[in-house]
Order: sequence, then structure tokens, then C-alpha cells
Amino acid sequence: MEYNVKTIEKSWQEYWAQNRSFEPSEDFSKEKKYILSMFPFPSGRLHMGHVRNYTLSDTFARYYRQQGFNVLHPIGFDSFGMPAENAAIKNGSHPKKWTYDNIDYMKGEFKSLGFSFSKERELATSDELYTKFEQGFIIDMYEKDLLYRKKGFLNWCESCHTVLANEQVIEGCCWRCDNQVVKKDMNQYYFKITKYADELLDDLHKLEDGWPKQVLTMQENWIGRSNGLEFKLRFDDESFSKLGKNFEGFDVFTTRPDTIYGVSYTALAPEHEIVSYMIENSLLDDESVARIKEMKNASSIDRQKEKSGIALNLSVTHPLTNKKVPVWIANFVLMDYGSGAVMAVPAHDERDFDFAKKYDLPVNAVIKPFDGELESDKAYTEAGELFNSEIFNGMNSKEAQSKIIEHFEEKKIGKKTTNYKLKDWGVSRQRYWGAPIPFVHCESCGIVMEKKENLPIALPEDIEITGEGNPLEKHPTWKHCKCPKCGKNAIRETDTMDTFVESSWYFLRFCASPKNWQDEAFSKEQIKYWMGVDHYIGGIEHAILHLLYARFFTKVFRDLGYLEFDEPFDRLLTQGMVLKDGAKMSKSKGNTVDPDAIIEKYGADTARLFILFAAPPTQELEWNDSAVEGAYKFIKRFYDRSANVRKMETLVKIEHSSLLKEEKFARKKVYEALARAEDVYTQRYTFNTMIAGVMEAMNALNLQSNEDVWSEGYWILASIMEPVIPHVCWEISSRCFSLKNLTLQKVIEEVFVEDSITLGVSINGKRRCEIEVSLDAPQDEILEIAKKEAHKWLEGKTLIKEILVPKKLVNLVVKD
Repeated sequence: MEYNVKTIEKSWQEYWAQNRSFEPSEDFSKEKKYILSMFPFPSGRLHMGHVRNYTLSDTFARYYRQQGFNVLHPIGFDSFGMPAENAAIKNGSHPKKWTYDNIDYMKGEFKSLGFSFSKERELATSDELYTKFEQGFIIDMYEKDLLYRKKGFLNWCESCHTVLANEQVIEGCCWRCDNQVVKKDMNQYYFKITKYADELLDDLHKLEDGWPKQVLTMQENWIGRSNGLEFKLRFDDESFSKLGKNFEGFDVFTTRPDTIYGVSYTALAPEHEIVSYMIENSLLDDESVARIKEMKNASSIDRQKEKSGIALNLSVTHPLTNKKVPVWIANFVLMDYGSGAVMAVPAHDERDFDFAKKYDLPVNAVIKPFDGELESDKAYTEAGELFNSEIFNGMNSKEAQSKIIEHFEEKKIGKKTTNYKLKDWGVSRQRYWGAPIPFVHCESCGIVMEKKENLPIALPEDIEITGEGNPLEKHPTWKHCKCPKCGKNAIRETDTMDTFVESSWYFLRFCASPKNWQDEAFSKEQIKYWMGVDHYIGGIEHAILHLLYARFFTKVFRDLGYLEFDEPFDRLLTQGMVLKDGAKMSKSKGNTVDPDAIIEKYGADTARLFILFAAPPTQELEWNDSAVEGAYKFIKRFYDRSANVRKMETLVKIEHSSLLKEEKFARKKVYEALARAEDVYTQRYTFNTMIAGVMEAMNALNLQSNEDVWSEGYWILASIMEPVIPHVCWEISSRCFSLKNLTLQKVIEEVFVEDSITLGVSINGKRRCEIEVSLDAPQDEILEIAKKEAHKWLEGKTLIKEILVPKKLVNLVVKD
């Protein structure tokens, strides 16, 4: 009966593996649950954040298996990407070897933690088979005009030597290495995610019952839909001539058409094509060109801080007043929002106001408060009454917005338009360790997609990685190929795909049957049965990048005919970070905790119990060594006391009404724990309260000596705790119950029926003691019991009044 952690945990891990205990059934008539945690990058070692993530998903998976569901609980590895390549550069190894060695090690860690993953559906996104299917999808997307290539100013990380998507630039820095991001003019491949902007935004309402509100808000803000007026600002004759008659003007978009009469200047992004034309044709002096280059190289965040501008000595004509309006370059204008040009109204926009004050530009107020005066030293940005606005004078500014748009449309000089912050997703990366984009460049045919029968286009392994440029560009043979269309000599595309492409559909790949694993990525039948994901668990840091892209891919795959639903994840649980000493665990801070060391000392069950008991999953978890020790002691006590349990294969029948008070109380606490577990798994996810309920039940069982009550209690509590501490629970269940209790347990309502009640007894309104009486005890009997229990406070006093508040209290009024 000794609690030998290593022996118990190893034996059950081997048992589960040998018996395929966690493989889902192919019987699609069963009710299913798809439980998924965001898969890891194979860095080589699990950290405590991983342990928390996978413990949560494993707890759900084990619970639903007990309930009789057909459970899919898979795992894989997000194995392409820059970290592997950077590690290879640092260690002088090959990215593939580094990656797959780490995968092997992490699989061992998964096993040692008792995670109930399906082994037959494991994958790594760098597997050639995965690449084959993905490249096929890319070809389909290209043929449906959802993928294109163009040149533009892109986010470039000098440290990682690659392009980044807008979503991968965090406060002006690379999401991977935190180095400053600059702009670089180069070719890039894009997915047309903007085609789905409205649907991605509107479908968020479908997720309101299952996703955290914070995540929905983050996605809504990132997509950034705004309605307004789009119109062209046309150059005056002099400016038109100066530009060689190459540009009539430029388009602008505004969400504040009510301020149109207050425009006092316009501004272009430094990357705007008109600016580029002026530089190429020597229409700007050297100092201006140098400043423009400096603006381009600054991050988007930095460009919003200190306002900087350059006058272009060009003018456009106001569309309604025909007055001349000067054109400037402004660093705060970005090409990836709208047209890269803005109309500026300093009187009613703080950013425009700051710029106008700096360069002594006019401030033309056209909206005033409904009651009160305008302040001249700041922009007025609230609603108000229009003035200096010709036929719209006196109109409410909110009403004027639609009226002015109508006016532009009637004159055919503008139109109502919807704009988005979201831009098309740039997916090509100038690195080796990624899925090759299946394009071929042919001098005769242009860009040609590879034939599907030639897939996968796999990476060459005989490469030299130095950190300077893309090794695929320098490979002597790999990039040289024949054009799939004309058969002439051609060059293979050397850019690889953003790793977020792989993680945008991996949840669908897990649905594929092992029987057809080699033949198809997945089938409609499999997808229809398993999707959507019932519980998806991961960090909130993926709220925009991964989750937005996965939703986009799901909608694309629907339109390509692969599936028939709109959203991939029914419920999303975003876990909090694991902290130590008040800070996120990191090697640089020296505050990491090695899961292997915890398992070696205390066992996997202890690590799992601590993770779930220390804090609710959505909150941050502070590591606590003494609490880990406490978790181990509870498990040992739970195991040791199972020696008192009678062996049985069916739940013992107990006559509840014949039990003693402490025996009834123990049963009540056991079934309270069971009822709480049901609520936790289906509604609240507060596993700490569920575990606390089990601990309370254990304490109650210890206060009585009825073997039947004790054995029934263990039957139930071992079932409740199996998803949390599976090894010790399987050990107890195997020895005591022949594993028959690890199934659906039902709450017995009779244990909650009280045959007595506790009442407080007060003297002159001050609570002094309690009494326990029968539920059907008459009033006189209750009062007599109360007076007897409170006799010491009644001695020498005269009892004036006796008050009974039914089922609550007795109050005795006395005087000296």
C-alpha cells in the first residue's frame, strides 16, 4: 500500500499505451467531444505554461470519456519556423535534426505527465505529408484568386532576416525577437483575408456564448471596420503640370464628413506613389529625400509619437469650396490604412491639430458645442452644431455626416465607403525552415503553380545555414526546375510560408482517420462528425494572430467545398500565465521551474493537482513550492486511506435514513463534490473549487467510521479526481473497484434532504449559541431546547418574550 509515485505512474502510463486507451472510436453514431489545446513549438523542453495548458485539456478529455463521449484529444507540433533555424545557426546543427530531436524528447514529457493524447494522430507541421496537403490547398486558393503576389513596403526584421505580417509587429518590434522592425520595398505573397473582413467581424456574434469577451473585442478592433466618405482631391493646374500630368489627384477617406469644410491641409504617407514619383524625378531636394527615408524606416508606433512633416509645394482643390489646400508628407499617415492619404481638419482632430500648430497651418473650426464656446487652444472633437459650412450651417454634426455624404453622391464627386484596419495577410518568409510556396517563375509563362501530382515540394536537406540570407537562394540545384506549364527551364520560388499558415488548419488535419492518413488531409465525413472543437485551450496572446487566421482558413475551406461550417472553435478557454516571484517565468529572469524536476521529486499527479488547484485557469498562477508540497501530501493521504475501502465492482447500496448524523453529512459532502464537478466542467471551469469540494468530502469521511459510506465515498471521489490525478486514481480504482467506477456518476438527491435544522439562539438580539432540531419539531419544543441550551445567559434574568423565526433563529428577550 505504500505510495510509490514512480512505480504507480510508470505502470499506468505503460498500460494506457499498450491498450490504446485514448484513441477515439471510428463509430460516428456516438456523441463526440473534440478537446484541443494549442499545440507547442518543439523548443526541446516543456515549460510550466505548457503543463498548465495540456493539463487543462487533458482534464476535460478524461472527464468526457467518463461521461461516455467519443473523445478526440490530439497533439502535434508547430515545428516550422525561425526559432529552429536560429537554433541551428547558434548550435551548428540542422533545423530538421534539432526539431525532431526536440519532438522526441517532448513526447516523452507528455507521457510522463499522463496526458491522454491520441498517439495515432500525432503530427508535426514540418512533416512532408503535411506540407503536401498544405501546398495543395495553396494551389486551390491561388486558383480561386485568394492568393496573389505584389511589391510593396513590408515589415522587415533585420535580426530574423525576414518579412513580418502586420499582426506580427508588436509595438513596432518583431513578435519573435523584440527587435525594431523597419520598412523594406520587396515582393510578397498575400492571402486575401480582407475579402472576408465583414464575415470575420459579423460572425463574432456567433461566438459570444463560448469565447471570452476580451478576445472578441480584440478581434473586432483589429479588423477595424469604419464607415465614411471617400472622394478624390484633385490637383490644381500648377501642381498638375508640375507632376507631368501623371496624377490627377489622390483619394482620401474620412469617418468625419461633417468636418469637410474645416480641411486646411492634406497629408500623404512617405511611401505614397506620388512621393515616390517626385523622388524619382528629382522634384524634391536632398534634405527632403533623406527625411522621407528616415520616416519610412521608423516603426508604425514611432511614427505616431513625434509628428513630422515635409511640405511638397503642391495644392489640391477643395471639392466643395474650390479653395486651394496645401499637400504635405506626414509621418503619421500610413500606407496600410485607407489610401495612404488623409484630409486634415486641425480644429476637430487632435493629431491634425498638433501637426498644424507645429507647422503654423490654418485651424478652421466648423463645429461648435450646442451650448458654450469653442476653446482655441485645442481641437473640439465632440458632437455639436455646424457653422462655416454653407448649406449645412446649424445642422447637428451627427445628422450632417449622412447628409454630406448624400451631397457628394448627388454631385458624383464621392461615395459612402467602408474601410478596414485589417490588411491582406502577407505570408512569404525569406527563411529556409518553412513550407515552400509551390510557385515556379518562368520567363515565358510568368508565375506558375506547381502541378499537384508533383507535391510535396520538399526542402533540400543539404544546405548551409549561416544566418545571412535565405539558403534556398544559394542552393546549387534545388531551385532549378522545369516549368509545369511549358516545360522550359524555370526557377522555383525560394520564399517559404509564414508558420501561421500551418497552424491555421491543423485542427482539421487531426480529424482525419489513421486508416486514410496517407491519402487525404481529411474527409467531409470526418470533418462533419468531429468539428467544431468543443473546448479549445491556449494563451490569450494568440487572440489576434492564430485565432483570426484559423477563422479565415475555415471560411476559405468552406468556400472551396472542403467543409460546411463557418467557425472552428465553439468554446475558447484562455489560460493565464504561470508566474514566479511575481513575474512571468523566463530563463533571462532566472525564475523558471523545470517540470521534469517536479515530476522526478513529486510525480506528475502532484504537478497536475497544483496547476489546477492554485488558481482558476483564466487567472495568473503564482508558483508556490510549499503549495506543491501540500498537493503531494494530499495525494499521498488520499492514496493511503484507500486501504480502508471495501473491494467492490458495483456501487454499494446504502439506506440513507438509517445513518448516523456524521455518516449522512459525509455522504452529503461527497455528492456535493460530484454536483460541483458537473458544474465546473460544463459552466465555470473553476477546478480549484471542485478540488476544494473533494477535500471537504475527504475531511467529512474521516469523521465517521461506516465502511459502506467510506467505500461509496471513494468510489465517487476517485472518479471525480481521475481527470486531475489520473495515475493514483487508476491505481486505487484498479485495486478497489476493478476500474468500474471510472464512468458516469449520478447525484443521489436523497442525501441533500435534511431531517434536522440548525437555528441560532440570540439573547436580546445578540447571538449566543446554536441548536439542532427536527424539521417537524413543534414550536414549544424548539423554544424549550433553546432555553435549555442558553441557560447560562438566562440565569438571574427575567424572560420577557420568546420569538421564533421559522427555520432561522430563536430570540429570547430578558431583563435583569
